[in-house]
Amino acid sequence: MRGNLIESVMGAVVLVVAALFLFFAFNTSQLRAVPGYELVADFERVDGVREGGDVRISGIKIGSIVGETLDSKTFLARLRLSIDPSVKLPDDTVAEIVSAGLLGDKYLSLVPGGSETLIPAGGQIKYTQSSVTLENLIGQMIFSSSGSKKPAEGEAPSEPQGQPQAAPGGAAPKR
Repeated sequence: MRGNLIESVMGAVVLVVAALFLFFAFNTSQLRAVPGYELVADFERVDGVREGGDVRISGIKIGSIVGETLDSKTFLARLRLSIDPSVKLPDDTVAEIVSAGLLGDKYLSLVPGGSETLIPAGGQIKYTQSSVTLENLIGQMIFSSSGSKKPAEGEAPSEPQGQPQAAPGGAAPKR
């Protein structure tokens, strides 16, 4: 009977420690939505961003993504953002989807412009840059390098095909 009591107490202690750990992790991760004014931004692709994701300026979190929908007229992805009320954005601000690292999470980065006019609450960020996928980058790299093969060091560049090559000594080739 005494063994069951000790096991029950140890189980309760483990559950309390786990609950405290989760509470601490949630509070320090800043996953909560930032209360503030709402803006919208339209993108061709929003691969990798999710509701609750960060909105940052210069790496500092200033807001959250609070919704994502598809515009039925333009078929663009529309992100709804909640921005900290102390941050006022110029109307030429650029919103771009960037990665936190090579395999990291994606977030929305805002690059404020120099305009004196501010985006009002409920307004729209007009300038956006969509998500770039790793597959697209690899495809572009492969297809852009296939047409521009450079000769190895010490190797003469090849002549275009179909053109007669000059004979040694500068004589015209025989036909």
